[in-house]
Amino acid sequence: MRIDSVTRDQLQAWEKELGAQYQRICRHELSLDITRGKPSAEQLHLADKLDGILNGDYRAADGTDTRNYGGLEGLICARELGADILQVPTAEVLAGGSSSLTLMYHAVLTGYLFGFAGNKPWRELQAPKFLCPVPGYDRHFSICEQLGIDMINVPMTDSGPDMDMVEAQIRQDQDIVGIWCVPKFSNPTGVTYSKDTVERLARLGQIANPGFRIFWDNAYAIHDLAQQVNLPSIRTATLENDTADSVLQFASTSKVTHAGAGVAFVSASQANLASLKKQMQAMTIGPDKVNQLRHSRFFAEFTMLKEHMQKHARILKPKFECVLNQLESAFGDSDLGTWEKPKGGYFVSFNTRPGCATAVVKLAADAGVKLTPAGATFPYGKDPQDCNIRIAPSFPPLEELDTAMSVFVLCVKLASVRQQLEAS
Repeated sequence: MRIDSVTRDQLQAWEKELGAQYQRICRHELSLDITRGKPSAEQLHLADKLDGILNGDYRAADGTDTRNYGGLEGLICARELGADILQVPTAEVLAGGSSSLTLMYHAVLTGYLFGFAGNKPWRELQAPKFLCPVPGYDRHFSICEQLGIDMINVPMTDSGPDMDMVEAQIRQDQDIVGIWCVPKFSNPTGVTYSKDTVERLARLGQIANPGFRIFWDNAYAIHDLAQQVNLPSIRTATLENDTADSVLQFASTSKVTHAGAGVAFVSASQANLASLKKQMQAMTIGPDKVNQLRHSRFFAEFTMLKEHMQKHARILKPKFECVLNQLESAFGDSDLGTWEKPKGGYFVSFNTRPGCATAVVKLAADAGVKLTPAGATFPYGKDPQDCNIRIAPSFPPLEELDTAMSVFVLCVKLASVRQQLEAS
């Protein structure tokens, strides 16, 4: 059914019916939250055996006393864990603290203030800019906004960023210094980059500013829901194109073990790692090696990590099915919304009819369901179409999620009908 084919009398009747349903829900005084992609308590419990795993033995296999200072690159066993996750050599991995976002911020700051591998600092350019695939991850955009780096929207396709636009932008503007990428189960669309997209990204270093860097935030590298989805190797592609310096890869165990106490990793060429470490020496004497050792023992073999992620998938899969089933039941035969069907990651991306997202979020909030703010998945919080809403199924119990989605679909219908009435 297309809403623009419904008569005004039918719309008014529909609005009255939906409005009555909405008022009944508001009287329940719900307090539900599907805003951010936090692991549930059930997921966090999967890693509770981290506590006490060292049993008083704080020495790493190489003899390092992890309680003491030092070791800027992190423990070799932790770096091996990061290498397994990112599928890169251990020598190209640095293991840090609990947050990959911190490592990304540090990397952007390094490029902005000092430059990478002997290249000009970005701040010396007339107007440094980042390309931002949209919808995308709001915290990436916050880093650029805080540093005054301009952001250019690039539409996402079902195979990754619109590479025709990416290449055209870089060819015409040498002040473009970076691009944000969540290459596997992208936040929020769930898209995994195709082989062609990865290869074209790897060739950007041939046409871009020498200081240009791809920020490859592989946050969901091992977060498959069912069948494993393979992401082509950006490292292999850059080596084939002699552009290895153009990429910085990031990952963490923050949604693998304890979200606030994981281990983060950055992988890069030796020249890029040297630039990062030079600046790190002024800000830290070393990461939390005790926590790194805990994780290395918890995942003594990569197979143990894969088995652990299968436990996560068994918890998450019913929640994603709940969201997708509700959307299909409500909108499968209408034009009131479109959405992705991710095979992993943490989000479902939903698009309302243009101009409705803000109204949907407000209606849901007034009914007791918190959603990510409309526009959050775009730079500066401005969605030009006011249509994208990121749904995060992971945190609430399944019953609460089902209730929240019932409210969500009702709010989408009500906002859409009211918009159409105003336009008719």
